[in-house]
Amino acid sequence: MGRRTRGQIEAAISKAVVQFEVEQMGRGPADVRTYVIGDAVFVRLKGLLTPAERQLAQSEEGRTLLKDLRRELVEASRPVLESMIEDITGSKVLSLFTDVSTATGERIIVLIMDSDVSKWL
Repeated sequence: MGRRTRGQIEAAISKAVVQFEVEQMGRGPADVRTYVIGDAVFVRLKGLLTPAERQLAQSEEGRTLLKDLRRELVEASRPVLESMIEDITGSKVLSLFTDVSTATGERIIVLIMDSDVSKWL
């Protein structure tokens, strides 16, 4: 793996996450930002919810259903996302954490890698 800048790695991860969202979830975010800090990768997606999901999020039961559904969809496709990130970083994904805010329509993805990704910078 050749030397790349932090910005190049972060941009590649952002592009891969958008591709994942479109292919696996059916819709991409309005904006995505990625931050690599040591062995952690933080991805923040904005504008993720569909109009129907925003409507569903108006009730407590709907918010719970929406969060559970989004979490299950990511878990079902997790190997695809992990493979994409591993190809970009050259490190193995040890842990993946995600949650979606039904208030803002944002999702956060945190990946813990098996090595310091920034050492490749």
